[in-house]
Amino acid sequence: MNTPVLIANILTILAFFIHTFMGDRELKIIQPTASMEDWAAKQEKWTMARCGWHWISFDLLFASIGLALINFTDVFDNEKTLLQILSIYFLGYSIAWAFTILISKQFPKNYLKLGQWILLFIISGLIYYGTI
Repeated sequence: MNTPVLIANILTILAFFIHTFMGDRELKIIQPTASMEDWAAKQEKWTMARCGWHWISFDLLFASIGLALINFTDVFDNEKTLLQILSIYFLGYSIAWAFTILISKQFPKNYLKLGQWILLFIISGLIYYGTI
């Protein structure tokens, strides 16, 4: 068993559950109401954002399953390469998240309040550390 990969796996599955269930609840707060002007167009955009949200949920679930298979089975022949790819994948997500904050309208402590990039960076680092 690879302890850094196990920790990354735990963080990833926790992120999946929080993202999927608590995140969807938060998304419902901004759902347009039928009484709003141009409701259909706003509902379409909200639904697209919700679909994108759960696309990330699926990514987190799939990464969790992959990490569990790597950590607890011998299904894959070249686990190190898969871990390196996953490490880059989570690093890319971290950079994209931080960059999006950078180009968005600023608000107080935005990098801490939207600190998911930190979690993604930590997961990336743990997975990379598990390859050495």
